[in-house]
Amino acid sequence: MSADPRAALSSLVSAFERHLEACSGRRGEDDPSVAAAYDDLLDAFETYDNALYEAYGEMTPLDAYTGDDEGEDGEDESDDFDDADDEDDLDEDDDDDDGVYSGLDDEEFDDEDDLDEDEDEDDAGPDGRVR
Repeated sequence: MSADPRAALSSLVSAFERHLEACSGRRGEDDPSVAAAYDDLLDAFETYDNALYEAYGEMTPLDAYTGDDEGEDGEDESDDFDDADDEDDLDEDDDDDDGVYSGLDDEEFDDEDDLDEDEDEDDAGPDGRVR
């Protein structure tokens, strides 16, 4: 028997409200009411996501963070990238390799005063005065 997505959504919204209340009234860094509301919110989200998938074949674009970064093989999933890629220069169009930011080039910088002057020139009469 699959859960009704509408009922699961209602439970999820209620879990969000309880989590907000627990956070706004928390008593210290490790308040057990916040931790319980967090767990309830996680359960309600998973129930809603599963009900949505079972009923309509759709999923939310969200993933719940559970704090476990280790994959099935016991390795940290955040280190899945090849270390050789770490040394690639991602900003290949940068000609200045000294690492000092020198601001925008003149052609990349549009000054609002320049725009106002351009508009004023367009509004000027034959004698050069702005009307």
